[in-house]
Order: sequence, then C-alpha cells, then structure tokens
Amino acid sequence: MFPDELTYYYGPYSGGIRFALASLIVIFPISLILFSVVKKGIAREPEKLGLALRKWVLWITIFITGAALAGDLIAVLSGFLGGELTMRFILKALAVFAVSASVFWYAVLEIRLTSEKPISLRTPFIVGSLIGVIAAIMWGFFVMGSPFTVRKLRMDERRVSDLQSIQWQVVNYWQQKSRFPKSLSELEDPLSGYKVPTDPETAKSYEFTLGTGYAFTLCADFTLPNGTQSRSKTKPYPMPMSDEGLAENWEHTAGRACFERVLDPERYPPYAKTR
Repeated sequence: MFPDELTYYYGPYSGGIRFALASLIVIFPISLILFSVVKKGIAREPEKLGLALRKWVLWITIFITGAALAGDLIAVLSGFLGGELTMRFILKALAVFAVSASVFWYAVLEIRLTSEKPISLRTPFIVGSLIGVIAAIMWGFFVMGSPFTVRKLRMDERRVSDLQSIQWQVVNYWQQKSRFPKSLSELEDPLSGYKVPTDPETAKSYEFTLGTGYAFTLCADFTLPNGTQSRSKTKPYPMPMSDEGLAENWEHTAGRACFERVLDPERYPPYAKTR
C-alpha cells in the first residue's frame, strides 16, 4: 500500500508488516495480562501506588515515549527536507506519534494516581487499545493477504527468479558457444556448480523452446497473477534485450505463462576465443 517509486524493492509480505503483526499478536496479550495482574495487586494493596520502583518505571516510560515523539517529529522534518515525504512515510509517522502519545498520556495519568485520586480512564484506555490492535491486525492481513496467499505469491516470485536465472544462463551459453542450448540440461555445469532450477512446488522442469533466429521462450505455471496481487518489485538478473532494445518484463497471469525473448547479438556478442 502507498508504495514509494524511489524504493527499488518493497513487498506486502516482507519483514516489516510480518514482524509488526507477529509482535502485536504475541506482545499485546502478554501486556494485557501483566496490566491486569498489576491492577489487581494495587486494588488489594493501595500502598503500592507509592512504591519508588513503580514511579521510576513510569518516569522512564514517560522519558522514552517523549523521546519517541521528538524523534518522530524530527524524522518527519528530515523526510520533508530530503524529499521523502510520501503517503507511506506520513502514515508511518502518524502511527508512531499516535502510539507514543497514547502511552505518554497514560503514563502521566498513572504517575499522578493516588488512592484518593483514582483514574477512571483505565478501562476506556484498554478497550481503545484492544480495538486499535484488532483493527491493525485485520488491516495487516488485508494488505498482506492470508499466510496461504503469501505462500503462493512467494512461490510465484521464486518461479520468476528461476526463469530469470535460466534466461541469463542461456545468454551466457550463447556468448560462450555461439549457439543456443538444445535443452535446459545443457546449461548444467559441474565445474561452476550450476544446476537448472525446477518448479519449487511441483519439482517439474520449466519449459524451454527455441524459436526462429535469436528467439527462445521460457514457460512456467503460476498460481496467482503478479500484476494486481503481488505488489513487490524484484531486482532482475541481467536479461537480453529485444531487437528494439527494450527490456522484457515478467508480468504474468494465473496458470501457464510464457515469456518470449529475442537476443540481440550486437548487445551480447560471443566471447572472443583465446588460445
């Protein structure tokens, strides 16, 4: 969502969203349990409100969240000055600001709490946090997709990566031998250790057919289309250019997809033979 065109690689199932969801699912319930235990302990022994350790923890929390708020504002200003103020950056900064401000506000209320002056906002704070976390988790799965969909997308990306690797090996084979391989098995080289990849899910070989002239075609079976559901950009291997000098793309639909390539011998001439 809201990709930055200056970012060379991004993906909805990359480490950022995945780690954030895992953290929310694990840490938030633990925090609620600890919060409930502390609350019950104070209810039984109100004198614990004046413990120095509790005060120190709250002051440290206030300091850390205050520093996070200041750092967030600095990051926004720095991003603006550096031309990085995209919608994704703004939303990320707003999320950090909202979380830090909420924790800062609640810590300030807690440190002012006494047995004669109870806080009546604990329950609304917990309910609001619970609603926010559930909404964040649901939105994360909406953007990233279910784990099963992510698995399928990663399989398809692996297939594209394999085809890119095979394509580059075909070009390299042409430059070394001045001809195309008759089959993919000719690309395997025990000396360099290269082994032709196969489909990661079915272990079937990818299709390779020779065309007329300098043309050849690579085919694979994909699970999902990558034009709409996969929002990632992958760094391509060096690829042959068409006669018009335009790099081919790897857009595909679900099911069998083929990619025809036309090698330009002027751009990729055979290597000079050495004696």
